[in-house]
Formats: sequence, structure tokens, C-alpha cells
Amino acid sequence: MKRIVAVCLLSALSCPSFAALKEGDLAPRFSAPASLDGKEFPFSLDGALKKGPVVVYFYPSAFTRGCNLQAHTFSTKADKFAAAGAMVIGVSLDKIATLNKFSADPEYCAGKVAVASDAGGKIARSYDLQIKEAAPGMVDSRGTTIDHGFAERTTFVIDRDGRIVATIGGVQPVQNVEKALEIVQGLSAKHGGK
Repeated sequence: MKRIVAVCLLSALSCPSFAALKEGDLAPRFSAPASLDGKEFPFSLDGALKKGPVVVYFYPSAFTRGCNLQAHTFSTKADKFAAAGAMVIGVSLDKIATLNKFSADPEYCAGKVAVASDAGGKIARSYDLQIKEAAPGMVDSRGTTIDHGFAERTTFVIDRDGRIVATIGGVQPVQNVEKALEIVQGLSAKHGGK
């Protein structure tokens, strides 16, 4: 029963908030502890934008069905995002210890996608995303109790100038990734492949 409740809640969070930042808005800058292939590092949006566009994808919780699928899809397309000159960073309210495991897991991030911890939800709120609390006793796919809130599943594609090029929400996890890739490939073509 707990898993059914978790699936229903996480499905409801895939719809975008009408308040989420939109195309043309300046992306709020943030720094956060992040993990890639199980190794923690300090992530800075400003630093990442110096290298090219950044795909910031907010997801409800590591080790949950839709989020697992989304992370896996980003990992299988990581080379295509890199070829388009874009970095991908996932953001959730999970603790960094959880994200160290998630980022290294070959079934999910597979050491190819970085994920950042927004433990208090400050980053998600700065992007005008809704945060919902986990139902009591909710567990993830490993059977571990989820003790944090969920940011709604929304992806922002941010160009080098720090402006949001696209806000992607209200679609399933795989389509979310495919749409983000299509947008960054368009940016790459616009900037002459740089």
C-alpha cells in the first residue's frame, strides 16, 4: 500500500506548477553539494555556465520509479548532451549521502550524471517550484523511508548567458529528457556547435 501511495504522489508531482520560472527569466544562481559517480564535489551554476549551457532537472526523490527512469535516460544520453556542449545536473531534496549512492548506481545515474542536494528546498523554491511533503512511512525502491519533501519534476535549460531557454514539465520522465536534449542540440546548432 505504501508503494502505491508513493507512486500516486510522485505521478502527481510530474505536472508543472504555473508559477515555475519561464523562458527568458534569469536563472537563480546556486551552489550545492553534488555527487558524480559516488564522489562528492561542490557544484556552482555560475562555474558550469562558463563552460556552456546547463540542464538543471529537478526530480522528486532518488530511488523512486519515475526518478530512476529519468536518471537512467539522462545517463544513456549523456554523450549526446556533452556533444551539444551541455552539462546536466539533477537536483532533489535528498541528502548527499543518498545521492552518492544514486550517482554511482549503474542502473540509474551510472557515474555519468551529476546530482545535487537541495536538502532544505531553497534551490527549488528559488525556481518557483512547489514542494510537497512525503507521506508518513513512504519508502523508496530500496525500502528506505523517505524523510524529505519532493520538488515537482521540472527541467530548466539554461543558456550560457544565464537565461532560461526552456522550462519542461508535465511530461513523463523519458520525454522530459528527450525534450531537453532536443533543445540543447538546437542551442548547439545556433551557437555553431560551440
